Amino acid sequence: MERGALQVRFSISIGGLAMFLLKACTLLRSSLCAWRVSVFGAYGYLNFTKSAFSEHSKMFKPEDMQANIEGKNCIVTGANSGIGYATAEGLASRGATVYMVCRNKERGEAALSEIKSKTGNQNVHLEVCDLSSIRDVKSFSSNFISKNVPVHVLVNNAGLLENNRVTTSEGFELNFAVNVLGTYAMTELMMPLLEKAAPDAKVITVSSGGMYSVPLTNDLQFSEEKFDGAKQYALNKRVQVALTEKWAEKYSNKGIGFYSMHPGWAETPGVAKSLPSFTKSLSGKLRTREEGADTIIWLALQPNEKLVPGAFYFDRSEAPKHLAFAATKSSHATIGSIYDHLRSLSGLAH
Repeated sequence: MERGALQVRFSISIGGLAMFLLKACTLLRSSLCAWRVSVFGAYGYLNFTKSAFSEHSKMFKPEDMQANIEGKNCIVTGANSGIGYATAEGLASRGATVYMVCRNKERGEAALSEIKSKTGNQNVHLEVCDLSSIRDVKSFSSNFISKNVPVHVLVNNAGLLENNRVTTSEGFELNFAVNVLGTYAMTELMMPLLEKAAPDAKVITVSSGGMYSVPLTNDLQFSEEKFDGAKQYALNKRVQVALTEKWAEKYSNKGIGFYSMHPGWAETPGVAKSLPSFTKSLSGKLRTREEGADTIIWLALQPNEKLVPGAFYFDRSEAPKHLAFAATKSSHATIGSIYDHLRSLSGLAH
């Protein structure tokens, strides 16, 4: 009888301990999440604003941006507005042949005409492609590869922050489809043309400082019941940084540089639409689109041997990928399985 009672008490104790540990882990995760967001906010306010750009720019070398890249072919996704537009204009003004990849034909044509007029460079072209559609990315890539031109610079800039859960016609969560799957497929499919430009080829993926607030996760399409568009965007941007590491490792013998960067907090139509309260609260403190694009253009102009393979850049310098005590570094170990999953989802051949 006593033994039975002891077993019951022991079972209850184990059950109680398990519940306690479960609650403790939930609280720890919640606290860690709050810590990451708080540290990111403070770090961002000190480093990502317009005034921080002015301060950081005191260390810039003007000669780094004076190269003429006539004869080089550059692809810029999401090029009709914001940072993508500023990037396309900056590359065109330095003589590059620029291919602007835009989802909307009318807005793309208007941006194309404006850039040609501003820069005097007539070697600027519009390519219409919706990065949320794998079919569209494959169709664009097939047509572009038929041009048989070397691609010296691919700028993966197209991005989206949709606050509501939207599923594409191909069955993917919309933010993920644009920010991760479309970017992945575009890069992989452009590899033959990037190899043609080796060892002078590079892929620059535009991430976001928001990725500091989250670890890498296998939950690519945000399975949580309550959808959080801003969190999903940050998660997508963390994937981009880890993917860049993976590409640099996987293709280390191809003569192609892979780099990620983030533009700081810039005032763009996309940010104003997706984060209106953020835009309002930082009115007058946000960077211009040109300031946001500065490091993209800087990366495009630097020889690969001066850059760190797979690195994350900000304001023309290598930046940390993880904030102190945020416990995100070890999460990058899962990128191998994520890479394989993206290959499967996109239907690309091994």
